[in-house]
Amino acid sequence: MDLLQEQTINMFQPNGSHVFLQTESEYKENSSIILKNTTSAPYMPQGFCTFKPLSPVDAKEERLLLDSIAWPETPLLPSPFSLNMTSDPAHSNFTILPGRSGGQWHVGDQLEVMIQIYDFQGNAKKSGGDFLIARLHNRTLEAGVAGRVVDHLNGSYSAVFTLLWEGRAQIEVTLVHPSEAITVLQRLTRQQPDRVFFKSIFRSGKVSEATVCNACLRQTNKPVCNFTDLRTGDPWFCYKPKKLRCDARVSHMKGGFKNGLKAKEEKLFQGKINMKVSIQASGPAYVTVLPPREGQLKFKQGSGKSGLSGYYYQGVWRPLDGARVHQFNNTFAISQCLKGKTVYLHGDSTIRQWYEYLSAALPDSKAVNLYGQKQRGPFMIWDNAKKILVTYRCHGPPLRFASVPTSQLHYIANELDDLVGGKNTVVVVGIWSHLSTFPLQLYIRRLQSIRRAVVRLLNRAPDTLVVIRTANLKEMNLYTTLTNSDWYSFQQDKVLRAVFKGLNVRIVDSWDMVLAHHLPNNLHPQPPIIKNMIDVLLSYVCPR
Repeated sequence: MDLLQEQTINMFQPNGSHVFLQTESEYKENSSIILKNTTSAPYMPQGFCTFKPLSPVDAKEERLLLDSIAWPETPLLPSPFSLNMTSDPAHSNFTILPGRSGGQWHVGDQLEVMIQIYDFQGNAKKSGGDFLIARLHNRTLEAGVAGRVVDHLNGSYSAVFTLLWEGRAQIEVTLVHPSEAITVLQRLTRQQPDRVFFKSIFRSGKVSEATVCNACLRQTNKPVCNFTDLRTGDPWFCYKPKKLRCDARVSHMKGGFKNGLKAKEEKLFQGKINMKVSIQASGPAYVTVLPPREGQLKFKQGSGKSGLSGYYYQGVWRPLDGARVHQFNNTFAISQCLKGKTVYLHGDSTIRQWYEYLSAALPDSKAVNLYGQKQRGPFMIWDNAKKILVTYRCHGPPLRFASVPTSQLHYIANELDDLVGGKNTVVVVGIWSHLSTFPLQLYIRRLQSIRRAVVRLLNRAPDTLVVIRTANLKEMNLYTTLTNSDWYSFQQDKVLRAVFKGLNVRIVDSWDMVLAHHLPNNLHPQPPIIKNMIDVLLSYVCPR
């Protein structure tokens, strides 16, 4: 069974509806996570984009993970290609469904809207598979909460919201991708996972050569250098230079991007037309929420029944999992929380944002390593008076950075294995964006190796705080969509949550924190969102 087949196996709820925006509780129901330390020897590629053999336990987990994110079957593209029968947000609409009290809504109620998708000719779609997101918001109150979308597999969808504040609650439904665009994204991942390619410089004396590298390297008659990590088993290969040995490799960089689209397929990825476009209401697009009913059981924010991680109110993130987020609004509060702490930040540029925030918020700290380049680091700040150390290091390849010395290519799992840990140690991991063009097996294996390292760390130092940052939505144009679509990130987000379920780790739900906020989506969320993320992180560090 190939990856496309794996991703289109339908999993049905008892009512026959395919849920593709699952709640946190549904993640737990649909995923079986088994923790086991395994070691795997490096492998040589037998074909294009092959993967190392897994232990039976890890292979079963991978199968369950792929099943849990299975997408509804999407239609084949019309031939000759035309937008006429594809999903059109301008013709589509949503309708607020009556609540149990008729036209009145109270805090704690569930609000449901029905969404109907139409094509460009105004005909109702008869199949599912469109990627929709939804949120409820009130700009005056700076309030917002994500909705959960259910695909009924017949062209109609439901979006469900928990009403959490009094006053106006505006509904916003967005078509991220029509189902036909998902067909293209699936094909690209299956057939062209190397559409983002990389290069390495090999150098010896005055002789220098550059060759193409990738985790998925097409087989040719050229000899191949195998740079698969000996400890984690993460694959990486380069075509061997003509004159130099494999051990002459000195740097890694992004090489370029191959579009991979067929004729006219770019029409499926047009901003303001059919990519990340709002769907309008057929009637009112908001409700007025009243105080809780007399005698109504008060909505328990820590009950977890909403399936949400939190919401915004007055611009502040309020968790719904029973945790409490404190406000760290000044340098003193942040430095007091981090006093005597060592914070290790590992991941991509969305984690580097956190380093930059903490570096600016700790003016008494000094940069220790001045040789780190802006994009990839490594970076380190040290506050000698308060004994605060904060470091950032990017994860191992694939990395879409301009240039990274091979000596600085460090896999997160290996870095965690080198930590002592303890009650004054904070470890933050965030890895997703650079792996989005590859089959999900590669991402699952990367997370499995990181999880094994986390388990080892917590076994030897149980007081270590480990925090996982999830993926987030972003702005999208044709390039970012084909390399880093929200649809790819959505799948990665679900896999990441499932892989770390059951471990003694904390989650910063960047997906919901970006979706629920009124600011435009951005790969690097804007400062007010980052501030709320840091408040969540520091509340884990200093819960009292």
